[in-house]
Amino acid sequence: MRLLTYVSKKKGAAPRVGVMSGAEHFVDLKFEDMIALIRGGGKSLSSIKRTLAGKSKPQLLSSVRLLAPIPRPHKNVFCVGWNYLEHFEEGAKARTNVTEIPKHPTFFTKSPLAVNGPYDRIPVHAGVTEKLDWEVELGVIIGRGGINIKEADAMKHVFGYTVINDVSAREVQRRHGQQWFKGKSLDGHCPMGPWIVTADKVKDWWDLRVVTRVNGEIKQDSNTRHMYFKIPRIIAELSAGMTLEPGDIISTGTPAGVGHARTPPEFLKAGDFLETEIAGIGLMRNKIG
Repeated sequence: MRLLTYVSKKKGAAPRVGVMSGAEHFVDLKFEDMIALIRGGGKSLSSIKRTLAGKSKPQLLSSVRLLAPIPRPHKNVFCVGWNYLEHFEEGAKARTNVTEIPKHPTFFTKSPLAVNGPYDRIPVHAGVTEKLDWEVELGVIIGRGGINIKEADAMKHVFGYTVINDVSAREVQRRHGQQWFKGKSLDGHCPMGPWIVTADKVKDWWDLRVVTRVNGEIKQDSNTRHMYFKIPRIIAELSAGMTLEPGDIISTGTPAGVGHARTPPEFLKAGDFLETEIAGIGLMRNKIG
């Protein structure tokens, strides 16, 4: 199932949760918000199946505005750095103290206010950054919470998957050394969506094509099979001594092809169009500006 959060184009409308019922249509769901739906687990999914099998009138997707599936996470978005070997290698020139890929996942976070919609404008923040970069990433949504989750059990805690672009202000990121939080957390710099695809519909999370395009030109083109730390390992290490809760979001790292590592470096500018796509999950289109 493809679960989305949307808002009517009428002024003052509140966000609502829906489920896609075809290529261009969706059905409204009677849930408070996406996190409430996720907390419901199997009962929520059963309720959605009944709704789809019923007589609810489908609505055109084009008649509403899609928000990020979880527009305002309860926590920061958890992120994994250096999780594709080629990306680790292409960034070597920007590092002075890390020459070998770490033995454990490198974690950082993005502020909840960085979260942005799948088709919304990404702000350039002129005067704050002039080196705005792209990073396509597979997002994992936690369903059943837990602490000290074993690798063998980790996938039982996954509710679904989404598309994320870890948009980064590179000079701000470098300014703060290995504390990447500031350069990764400018408002609007975490487009997410266009929906959550439930885990039962993504059997091959380890073999999904991931692509970034800027103005129609492919910049990143890889596959989740090249992740160095796989999702079970990431969940196990992240949950060690730290409780994960329903609705928590994990962004699993980006492959090679980012702008700052190109020769010469390339960065996003006002007016550019950023497309972020993961096969079987979805496609986001965001204008920079």
